[in-house]
Amino acid sequence: MLVFTRAVRVAAMAAFVLCGAPAALAQAPAATSPPPISAFFANAAFGGAKLSPDARYLAARSSTKGQRDFLVVVDLQDNSGKIVASYSDADVGDFEWVNNERLIFNTRDRSLGLGDTSKAPGLYAVDHDGAQFVQLAERTGGGIVTGGPKGRRLLPWHTFMLGQPGAQDSDHVYIISPALDMKREVRYVNLLRLNTRTGSTQAVPRPGNAKGWLLDHKGEPRLAITSEDGRITLHYREPGDGNWRELASYASFGNGQDAIQPVGFGPDGTLYVLARGGKKFLSLYAYDVATRKLGAEPLLSAGGYDVDGSLVVNRDRILGMTLRTDAISNEWFDSGMKSLQAAVDKALPATINVLSVPAQADSPWALVTSYSDRIPLVYNLYNRQTGQVNKVADSRPGIVPAQMGRQEFVRYKARDGLEIPALLTLPAGAKPGGLPLVVLVHGGPYVRGNSWGWGAESQFLASRGYAVLEPEFRGSLGFGVHHFQAGLKQWGLKMQDDIADGARWAIDKGIVDPQRICIAGPSYGGYATLMGLVNDPELYKCGINWVGVTDLGLLFDNGWMYSSDATDEIKAYQLPQMLGDPVKDAERFKATSPIQQAARITRPLLLAYGGVDERVPLNHGTQLRDAVMRTNQQVEWVQYPEEGHGWALEKNRIDFYTRVEKFLDRHIGSGAAR
Repeated sequence: MLVFTRAVRVAAMAAFVLCGAPAALAQAPAATSPPPISAFFANAAFGGAKLSPDARYLAARSSTKGQRDFLVVVDLQDNSGKIVASYSDADVGDFEWVNNERLIFNTRDRSLGLGDTSKAPGLYAVDHDGAQFVQLAERTGGGIVTGGPKGRRLLPWHTFMLGQPGAQDSDHVYIISPALDMKREVRYVNLLRLNTRTGSTQAVPRPGNAKGWLLDHKGEPRLAITSEDGRITLHYREPGDGNWRELASYASFGNGQDAIQPVGFGPDGTLYVLARGGKKFLSLYAYDVATRKLGAEPLLSAGGYDVDGSLVVNRDRILGMTLRTDAISNEWFDSGMKSLQAAVDKALPATINVLSVPAQADSPWALVTSYSDRIPLVYNLYNRQTGQVNKVADSRPGIVPAQMGRQEFVRYKARDGLEIPALLTLPAGAKPGGLPLVVLVHGGPYVRGNSWGWGAESQFLASRGYAVLEPEFRGSLGFGVHHFQAGLKQWGLKMQDDIADGARWAIDKGIVDPQRICIAGPSYGGYATLMGLVNDPELYKCGINWVGVTDLGLLFDNGWMYSSDATDEIKAYQLPQMLGDPVKDAERFKATSPIQQAARITRPLLLAYGGVDERVPLNHGTQLRDAVMRTNQQVEWVQYPEEGHGWALEKNRIDFYTRVEKFLDRHIGSGAAR
């Protein structure tokens, strides 16, 4: 069994090196003003890169000022590049290599918010040199293609990339096509084998109403996942006859003690899964599909964290995992990859370096994604034969690392003794003591928050002089079953105490000024902001809530005027377990409802909502706004009509964080003292 520890060591080493070594950082001139808001929240010009299976080519999504995102392919033998797909009315979206010569991709429109979007992503394929371009799926309505085989009808708009690379050794890929019911809920998801040159497809037989699929190591459909009546069932497709049989079944919601989360197959057909195996934390296990049993011992555990990540594979074998503990990094099973990681880390000592490898085992190149708490993602190519590092692109070229804050992963005790993990970011050059604090609460809530590394929100706030605390309150995932279970039905109660206890911990440590603390967050974080102002008005001087839940009952029934994406299954099984019953727990729901407790919100409040949000519909915001303003006029309201659950548009992100900057300055920043 491997026990993961490397991310902690590398993160600590990166912090040490950044404090003491690289001339580029140590000698950077002092900034007279913080980076502009656009440096943090403008659309990124570079959208990631992927190596072809033989690593001859590198494909990347990129753009230049005033242009749409395009797809470019670089020949790594002669370093020549060619734009192979670009549009005047759309941006290239997701992309993947089909084989050594061909790519498949879709589109998006970064100029439109959710409410103005009228076109589907479509589906397209093209060779590495721009030849043999074919449209495969329509964006709107019906239509006959003009390119490719004459008279071929496009696949319907509800045709999407699978999100798994597959075998990458032919012109075929697997794609999905969801089927919706009258309520617009997904009934099942069809899996199709698609020829990316001819557009012809062949459907894979479904075992019932399959909603998820997993390809095996050879790129063939091997696992289907159904979810009905509060249970998830895994179905296994026999390699010989193609018949499906039930592999495992467990409750969709709850503590996940019996859950088996598939992560991939090995070349020998072994299924690798994440499971608890009767222990507190998720680990990686081998699962025997014949006996339907977990291996006796885990293959990888994470030392105080749930294993959370994906397998790294080539055509020959399982190499390791990319996973998250305090930070995201690799853990290798393969000795050759361990040596490669050591060589890359030596060449790039100031960052955590996450490696992805092409399908072909003897390929000379590895793609490296590097980052630290002060350095946004940097894409590099590493040549394992020469040791040469070639920078591909910076994700945020406007960010100067020397201006960024220091971040550390901390743990503090809640009032009942539960240990709460958290991220603490301090402004560049600041010494703890008397700092204004923003308690930044993640959404979910039953998800993992941020991990160690550069984050736009935390670093934006730190660049404006604020300490930032991001607590992983009880109920957050990634820290074991006990930490998760402790948060069930604790909205506004112990979950809220965990957040307040984090602020008090920062006060007791002498880090922050107790008179200058603001609470902020989106979605559940917005709910926690409101309940923080209800429960602890003496602690928080202001609150910022965007797209936040304002009443637990509204999650069950949001009224006939506003549509919600919460399915009937979620309302019947998940919400009662996580939140409680609206009738049986009516008094608790009332006591923990920001709308019904609105008269107790007396501090300044910034509210922001999307007009077409179906996760937290607009009336969450309007009802709360109206209720608070009956007794408190210190409310700033902004609505972005075209936005959903968050800000997709660059102009709205910059507008929102401009408001955040001014709001914080007035209430806990330098402006508060004037």
